[in-house]
Amino acid sequence: MNNRVHQGHFARKRFGQNFLKDQFVIDSIVSAIHPMPGQAIVEIGPGLAALTEPVAARIDHMTVIELDRDLAARLEVNPRLANKLRVIQQDAMQVNFGELSEEIGQPLRVFGNLPYNISTPLMFHLFTYTHAISDMHFMLQKEVVNRLVAGPNSKAFGRLSVMAQYYCNIIPVLEVPPESFTPAPKVDSAVVRLTPHPVIPYPVSDIRILARLTTDAFNQRRKTIRNSLGHLFTPEQMLELGLDVSMRAENISVEQYCKLANWLSTRKTDNS
Repeated sequence: MNNRVHQGHFARKRFGQNFLKDQFVIDSIVSAIHPMPGQAIVEIGPGLAALTEPVAARIDHMTVIELDRDLAARLEVNPRLANKLRVIQQDAMQVNFGELSEEIGQPLRVFGNLPYNISTPLMFHLFTYTHAISDMHFMLQKEVVNRLVAGPNSKAFGRLSVMAQYYCNIIPVLEVPPESFTPAPKVDSAVVRLTPHPVIPYPVSDIRILARLTTDAFNQRRKTIRNSLGHLFTPEQMLELGLDVSMRAENISVEQYCKLANWLSTRKTDNS
């Protein structure tokens, strides 16, 4: 039997499709999400409805976003789901979640078993809508979850860690082995909860500067900040800002990155 076929659907590599089949894992994820009637529940990549059906069983209505035309059509005629679903057949990277939240009239609760090949850019897309999202539960590659929750002075700490923690409180929920899926991925997976901060702990005046700063730092993470950030700060300025010039990108905390970004933003304003 072809291990890429599940419930009559051939898993498409280009969509990064790995279908969840482990009932214990499914029940654990649904319990973690804890959907309630009246909430604005949105699923990204419902696939063959392994999570959609048990979530929909607890609520009256939900929105699903599915890129695969065949799967979207299948959901629309599913006898257990058709009257509960609004199916958006679209790339989630193109969805305006702010408009969706306004349309529904409340912040969104977003979840999904995300295709691993787009999980990081999709999360960055969602971070721009945290004002319209109350929480997110995602199945991700375990390595990505490790990066999301990593703190300074660890190899896993990187740009994703800084930007995700700027916007959200992040809690790992569950580890999931490859055999829980069809076809089985080559990596371990994990479920994570991201809850946007009600108030950003270290607000920056220009998020684009924080994004640029972290990109520059982590693109040359083996170098000391004297070298990787030398085009933005003199060694004297780094010292004034409380940094040791022999530090590397992974040694700088989220709070410190935000402080650096605000200093650059102020300087940019002064020079304009």
